[in-house]
Amino acid sequence: MPTDSQASNLCRYHENNQHTCQETAGESGLCYWHDPNIIKNNPDDMHKLELYARKGGQLRGICLNHAKLANIDLVRHREKVGFDLSHAELYRADLSGAHLFNINLENASLMKADLREASVHCANLNGCNLLGVKWLGAKIENIHTGKTLRQERIARAAGKAGDKDRAMDYFEQAEEIYRDLRKAADREGLFAMSGQYIRKELTMRRHQMPKLCFKRIISRAIDLFCGYGEAPLRVVGFSLVLILISAIMYFFSGLNYAGQLQVFSLSNDFVSNLLLFLNCIYYSVVTFTTLGYGDFTPIGFSRAIAAFEAFTGSFTIALFVVVFVKKMTR
Repeated sequence: MPTDSQASNLCRYHENNQHTCQETAGESGLCYWHDPNIIKNNPDDMHKLELYARKGGQLRGICLNHAKLANIDLVRHREKVGFDLSHAELYRADLSGAHLFNINLENASLMKADLREASVHCANLNGCNLLGVKWLGAKIENIHTGKTLRQERIARAAGKAGDKDRAMDYFEQAEEIYRDLRKAADREGLFAMSGQYIRKELTMRRHQMPKLCFKRIISRAIDLFCGYGEAPLRVVGFSLVLILISAIMYFFSGLNYAGQLQVFSLSNDFVSNLLLFLNCIYYSVVTFTTLGYGDFTPIGFSRAIAAFEAFTGSFTIALFVVVFVKKMTR
C-alpha cells in the first residue's frame, strides 16, 4: 500500500474508485497520459504508449486528443482480451495504419479521428463517439457498435424531454455516422453489415421528418414491410398475416362453391366449420398468388376482399423477389 505522501503524488484519475491510475502526477494532478492539456505528438510518444500499455498502465480515460499515433501497435498478442481504452479521448487523433485488433473503446471518443488503413477487427465501439471518423481502407470486420449509437440515444432522450432542436441535431449526427459506416462496409465487401447500417441510416433520416408528414408515414411503412429492402423475411411474414386475415374475412363473409353458399354458421357442427375455414385458407392462398382456379368464387363483400388481396399479393411477391435477389447477389 502506498503511503499518504506517495498517494498524493499519484495521478488522481479514477472511476468510482474502481479504476485508478498509479502513475506519477504532474502539476495538474494527472499523469502524462491522462492530462488533457498535454498533446501527445512527440516523436517518441507512440513507442512510450506501447510500452505503457504492455506494462499494464491504466489506459482507461487517457487523453490522446490530436495525438500522432500512426501505425501504433495496441494489440495484446496471444491474449483473448484486448487493451481497455474505455472513456479515452481521441479527438482528431492520427491512428492511420494503427493495429487495434480487439481493442475496447467503449464510451470513448473517436470524433474526427483518422482510422484510414487501420485494423479495427473485433473492436468494441459500443457508446463510442464516431462522428467524423475517417474510415477509408479501415478493416472493420466484426466491430461492435451496439444496438444504438451514442448520438441516437441522446436524440431519443432529447425527443422524450421535448427538446426538438437537440433531438434533430443528434439524429442528423447519427445518420451521418451510419452513412460513413455503411460506405466503409461497402468498400470492404461487408454487405451484410452494410445492410444493417443502411437501415439505421434511413431510420435516423425518418426521425428528422415531421411526425405526421406523408414521407415519414411511407418511410415507416417500408421499414415495417421489408426493412428498407434488407429484410426479406418481413415480406414473408406480411404475406402470411395477410393470407390469414383474408381467410378469416372469407370465413364470415362467405364463398360460393358449386352453386352453394359456404359461410360460417353457429348451426354448423365444429368439423364443418373447421373444414370451411381450411377451404377459406386455400382460397386465400390461391387469390394471394393470383392463381385463380375458379373452384371457389367470392360473393358480396368477399369480392372486395379478394380484389384487394390479389392486388396486394402480386405486388408483395414481386417485392419479395427483388429483395431476396438483392440479398443473395451481394
